[in-house]
Amino acid sequence: MPHDNEKKSVLKILAYRQRALDLLTGPPALAFVPAISLAAFWFGGEGALLVMAALVPAAYLLSGGIGAAVEQLQSASLNSNGILARAPMTAKCEDIFAKTSAAELAACIHVIEIEGFSDLIDRFGPAAGDTIVQRMGERLIGIMRDGDSIGQIGDARFAVCTSPVRQLPLELCIQLAGRVQAAAEEPFSIDGTVIYTDVCIGFCQHSRAPDKKATAWLEAACIALRSAQANGASSIRAYSDQMHQERKTRRALHEDVVAALESGEITPWFQPQLCTDTGRITGFEALARWTHPIRGVIPPAQFLPAIEAANLLERLSEVMMYHSFRALKQWDAAGADIPQVGVNFTGSDLSNPRLLEKVKWDLDRFELTADRLAIEVLETVVASAPDDMITRNINALGDLGCRIDLDDFGTGNASIASIRRFSVSRIKIDRSFVMKADRDPEQQRMISAILTMAERLQVETLAEGVETVGEHVLLAQLGCHHVQGFGIARPMPFDQTLDWINSHNAKLQDVPKIMQGRGK
Repeated sequence: MPHDNEKKSVLKILAYRQRALDLLTGPPALAFVPAISLAAFWFGGEGALLVMAALVPAAYLLSGGIGAAVEQLQSASLNSNGILARAPMTAKCEDIFAKTSAAELAACIHVIEIEGFSDLIDRFGPAAGDTIVQRMGERLIGIMRDGDSIGQIGDARFAVCTSPVRQLPLELCIQLAGRVQAAAEEPFSIDGTVIYTDVCIGFCQHSRAPDKKATAWLEAACIALRSAQANGASSIRAYSDQMHQERKTRRALHEDVVAALESGEITPWFQPQLCTDTGRITGFEALARWTHPIRGVIPPAQFLPAIEAANLLERLSEVMMYHSFRALKQWDAAGADIPQVGVNFTGSDLSNPRLLEKVKWDLDRFELTADRLAIEVLETVVASAPDDMITRNINALGDLGCRIDLDDFGTGNASIASIRRFSVSRIKIDRSFVMKADRDPEQQRMISAILTMAERLQVETLAEGVETVGEHVLLAQLGCHHVQGFGIARPMPFDQTLDWINSHNAKLQDVPKIMQGRGK
């Protein structure tokens, strides 16, 4: 026991000595300099003060104090995986940008992001997410040159800035991106579980930077990354002037979309739906279009994100429903027999507790019965809807008498139970099953299986994206009830619909009825 006590005492003394040494040689020692200088002047006068002024810095340098300070600063700028944090990485990019510009050299920034990172965390847990980020940084360090700078600029986003060189053509930048992607997408083994990841990469060469600033250079690489992500998993994109112009256009659209929604520039265009048995019009689908005074007709894919960002999806639905009901009344007044119009409702629309009240009010205002409105709901919304407001709204609209169309069927995970639970009136077969169905036996088998299921459930069917006569005839023979697509008519503004209706009905006078394979 005495021996153990002596050992503990020695260890304590050594620990105190080390702590004192750290204080005297590290950055904290600088706090004593004013006191030491004042004491030297008090006891020895100006001469002693001059001696202290010379000796203290020399002693500090010899003890490694400056090195310790630099080491602490460097460690503070590094993440746990040994790569630069966001702020020092941005500063490093600025330094490389300045050197590259001054010496007329070449460099490139690659921005890499792990796709679906939040889903990975939900599935495997935060600890696995931290491990993936840690190892991703290690992989980037392992494949880059010593002079290249690597930083983490987001939760799952990294930046690699190459050191200036004499030549760095586009081909080499693409090859580097491919090498980075190959290393980054190697599977991770964590606690016996193999985890696969996809990464997208955007890069920008120094010579293509949109502005003479390092921040613009890095932002350009991020823009290229967003373009890659929009193209799908594991995509690589180089920054171009076109991307810059598209970004400016998107910003302008975001600024204009609010006024456009209120001024009547955004209205429904109508695409007809036909019965395959008789060829008669069974309805129209209302599709949002923006008629811009300068840019012309803008498709929804370009402006819907702006409407969503401005929290105006509910207002868009109100506009679409108003114009669709107005169209029904005008078709009725013109003697056109249009049974219904389909209006798309998003998940956010269906989450509104006042939705049923609003639909009732609009139907009453236009003196229309509920069966004239088809509620188009994406299969993905139905598949993910628990017993909440979405479920209650869909069922309440069905009870009101509205038709429920399950849109893009085959692309989500809606079960047969979901079709029955929501009293679906009709399933709309996604165009991916319809394309080239008249020439592809596999497509035909898929459509036949869907139609057989629908027949057993006593649910009507409509095929979307019909573009050829062959597809139209095949779908009729297989027993699909309705068709819609460019092969029949493209979406059109309301003022063109009456002429189209009259022209189509005139063609039906001498057309024989198509016999279908469902025995009717």
